[in-house]
Amino acid sequence: MVENEGRVALVTGGNRGIGAACAAALAASGDRVAVASRGGEAPDGMLGVRMDVTSADSVDKAFSEVEAALGPVEIVVSNAGIVRDTLMLMMSEDSFRDVVDTNLLGAYRVAKRASRSMIRRRNGRLIFISSVVGLSGGPGQSNYAASKAGLVGFARSLARELGGRGITSNVIAPGPIRTDMTDALTDTQREFLVAATPAGRMGDPAEVAAAVVFLASQGAAYVNGAVIPVDGGAGMGH
Repeated sequence: MVENEGRVALVTGGNRGIGAACAAALAASGDRVAVASRGGEAPDGMLGVRMDVTSADSVDKAFSEVEAALGPVEIVVSNAGIVRDTLMLMMSEDSFRDVVDTNLLGAYRVAKRASRSMIRRRNGRLIFISSVVGLSGGPGQSNYAASKAGLVGFARSLARELGGRGITSNVIAPGPIRTDMTDALTDTQREFLVAATPAGRMGDPAEVAAAVVFLASQGAAYVNGAVIPVDGGAGMGH
């Protein structure tokens, strides 16, 4: 376990799945964790705040609540996201727009608000949860893949803009992970995902969280603009 130093961490979409695992792992490593979600729920021992990442006002209000309760946010895990899967010819503009607004523009709103205090303090960690689909593409997922691919260009641009101020900006690209989303798949769909993964299994949210804890640590201060796959080898070559 990487030991952190009681810094303030905010995890968006941290009330379930990968986000919840990231929040728990950061707390276990010694950080003070706030969890942001639309409902504002949080596990015991963590601060829960309501946040709608499609609204800059909501993002600002949530950050203000965290700052008042815990102090300036030093670690951000940008994990909030949605899916609206369907083939491109059947996909409405609203479905494309909603996914990009949440998954990509939402990350922009969160990072922009977080960077204020990070720049003043000359220290910070921005960690974006993308997906192997953002690198390899996926049928019926053109909107989701576009939003997740956009995170890579966004994060790497921030690495160049903010790296000289002690702020790192990195991306984690999970492969098939056991979450509510994959639980809703059919057995055939899950078998297809496992067959395409050299590890021969689906990943656990805690395995993604372990990478988050590392990137948030002081030991990762020289890791910047990286895309780290946690995918069992599913995305090799992408």
